[in-house]
Amino acid sequence: MTATPTAPTAFLAPTGLTTDGLPLTTVDEERRAALVAGFPFPFPNPTYRYSTNVEPARGAVLTPAGQWGEVVVDVDVEYREELAQREQVLARDPSRYAVLPHMRVACWDAMLGLMRELAAAYPDDMELTLVEAGARPRYRWRNGLLGLEQEFTYGVEDTLPGEPLGWICSQVQEDVVLMDQRDGVLYGDAGVVTFAADWSFGFDVGMSFLEIHGPVPRLHAEGVITRAQQFLVRLQPGEVYRRTNWTLTIGRRLDVSTELYDEWGPDRESVQLLDDTAFGALVHLRVEVQHLVRLPESGAIMFLIRTYMLPLEEVARVEDWRVRAADVLAELPQDMADYKGIAKFRDRAAAWLRAAG
Repeated sequence: MTATPTAPTAFLAPTGLTTDGLPLTTVDEERRAALVAGFPFPFPNPTYRYSTNVEPARGAVLTPAGQWGEVVVDVDVEYREELAQREQVLARDPSRYAVLPHMRVACWDAMLGLMRELAAAYPDDMELTLVEAGARPRYRWRNGLLGLEQEFTYGVEDTLPGEPLGWICSQVQEDVVLMDQRDGVLYGDAGVVTFAADWSFGFDVGMSFLEIHGPVPRLHAEGVITRAQQFLVRLQPGEVYRRTNWTLTIGRRLDVSTELYDEWGPDRESVQLLDDTAFGALVHLRVEVQHLVRLPESGAIMFLIRTYMLPLEEVARVEDWRVRAADVLAELPQDMADYKGIAKFRDRAAAWLRAAG
């Protein structure tokens, strides 16, 4: 790993952007190091085009700074902070959580699946115990990180503190969408999505997979989205795959949903006026690790979206990342840059990364 000579930015004077007041990634050195070490850098090639780019999950991916990918549900140094943000978003806008009536079984299926993933990945802190087998099995769930212990009967909602999907999503950092399959077509019929990147779960709920991805350039013309749906339809119970997606976000802001565009959208113009120090500290490479799971009881597809962010100044401190990210941003076709909302500042981002070497 080759670092640039500049130290991480620990403080910024007010910039006039809506990000003023948001914490910087680099304020705490231990936290910064952990976020860099686990960052899922998304560019294996010097150019980027939309593709299904799926691979089997749970395989570790080594990077110049560390590794990622060994677990399906990732708990990191921002666990409590991100759960608190989710609670705040849902309190402000309950439409980020929706369950259509026919998805109740899928919600229980998803809850149990997430508990099993957590217990397998973090056995010291998470534990799922079968208390009593039978048609309505009873379980005991322990989340030591949050001090929770709950015994429940599967399928009986009054044995939980809340609805199953909403309750388990208060314990994971991932956004969750549950897709029902009907006549070979997938529909996003339930979910908890508080950290959307320029889309609206409340608007999309109940839409088909193809309708949800309708605005994305090239996906339909090049057949990518049709192949993706065909792949998902063929998933077998228990199979887990993953892919990555990316964009640039200004400030360490997880919730950049379309509902809040008036709050964060103006920064796409204002960021161009920042000096180089503020630009490198505030423009973040935002990566989603998306897991795709066929649930065993309901047959629904569980779509997990986990968001990671690093400011450009941290990306630049890893030489391979600095060079590759600059190449991708400089070459990205205009229609893709427009859709990602980065067209106005991606050239400066590429130039900033190249100058940081």
